[in-house]
Amino acid sequence: MSVLAALEGMDRLSGGEVLIAQNVAFGVLALAMVAAALRMVTTRNVVHAALYLVVVLAGVAGMFILLGAEFVGVTQVLVYIGAIVVLFLFGIMLTKGSFGEDDGVTGERRLVAGLVGLLVFGVMAAALVESFEDAELSRSGPSTTAELADSIFSDYIVPFEAVSVLLLAALIGAIVVARRD
Repeated sequence: MSVLAALEGMDRLSGGEVLIAQNVAFGVLALAMVAAALRMVTTRNVVHAALYLVVVLAGVAGMFILLGAEFVGVTQVLVYIGAIVVLFLFGIMLTKGSFGEDDGVTGERRLVAGLVGLLVFGVMAAALVESFEDAELSRSGPSTTAELADSIFSDYIVPFEAVSVLLLAALIGAIVVARRD
């Protein structure tokens, strides 16, 4: 047995896939995102939750970059991390929410929240598996920014505009809440 064959045998996973750097990077990003998402919803400090959200959103940008969608990954960083999280932090600071421990959550409410979270996760996982069971990612070539823009502003114009109206409503709401009478 040659050394190359031995190394190839060691690099194989149980499913027969070759362990490559992209798979390792995906695993590291996925673990970091899951850990940060769990800490985001379990922390009692609102500012820490917003910072854990930054880690989750950075992981999503890394996933886009791994998939070859560099434009979407950079846009994720600029729009979500750069703008939305800053908006959240301004909203937290302007509304003078609690920055420390909150003793109002009982064990029963945590249990109900956990069960609802598991139910939503189960329904979402079943829907995703059913919808994308036989789907394959096209590796023919990277999509250009022009193709992405054509897709957003033709096929997905209604959701795009709905999100912009929602963000505008959130901004107006934050101004109304922060305004002193």
